[in-house]
Amino acid sequence: MNPILSEAYDLHVHSAPDVLPRKMDDVEMAQRIITSGMKGYAIKSHYFCTSERAQTIRKIFPSCNAIGTITLNSSVGGINPMAVEMAGRSGAKLVWFPTVDSEHELAHLASSPSQKLPYWAQIKEQMKAEGIVAPTICILKDGTLKDEVFSVLDIIARFNMILATSHVSKEEAFALVKAAKERKVERIIITHVDFPSTFYAVEEQKEMLKSGAFVEHCYTTPATGKVAWDVAIGQIRAIGADRVVLGTDLGQTTGVYPDEGLALYAEKLLQNGFSESEVRTMIVKNPTSLVE
Repeated sequence: MNPILSEAYDLHVHSAPDVLPRKMDDVEMAQRIITSGMKGYAIKSHYFCTSERAQTIRKIFPSCNAIGTITLNSSVGGINPMAVEMAGRSGAKLVWFPTVDSEHELAHLASSPSQKLPYWAQIKEQMKAEGIVAPTICILKDGTLKDEVFSVLDIIARFNMILATSHVSKEEAFALVKAAKERKVERIIITHVDFPSTFYAVEEQKEMLKSGAFVEHCYTTPATGKVAWDVAIGQIRAIGADRVVLGTDLGQTTGVYPDEGLALYAEKLLQNGFSESEVRTMIVKNPTSLVE
């Protein structure tokens, strides 16, 4: 057991079963959560609602609080109020806006042709070759949020779920967060703010915080060289521990396990002058306030 991880949550874990290859499945992840002394983790799939998986894991491992989520990509009908309604009724606690089908994310990928295609993009290419095209998703029309976005926000508010901005553009995200606050959504995460396609300057992050949101930093982003460590750490220092949630975005076969990644991020911050109290605020207090 790692003392720094005691009672911690990782709200961004990609575990199997999944369409993509993963390092561990839900059972192994739950066992690792318990062994490490953590409290729980959120199961993220780009393609399916994971609330039923989370229910099963909680029954098998009562001391692991597995969190169900839904991601609003084309496989669930995109910005689909009925999918979110059913997710809420089945206990999902976190709603991710589009990732692999985000118009913004795909445009960013197309503008960076030299980079290795992520697994999810390889799957899109395979499907395209077979004549299967997943619609891209933008939540704005003529600069205004689409009607179905407001319906989804109302459902998120009613079930007191967490809204995560995911891989939408800044224009979409600012409009989304503003509307979420107006429609009484109380739990908001600005998804990995130092990721290349969703990179927010510190001042932009501070503007988002006016809605009561938390900003998320994930281990994989600096660990894989997508952003420099000093940039990630500098952003966290500028925002302050009270409004930051640390996660990992791990589960890739080539990466470390999520509990290991969270411990490594914690150690990196301790080495760079953050106190243990500040680190535990970001991995225990803040995520706990969102999911419990």
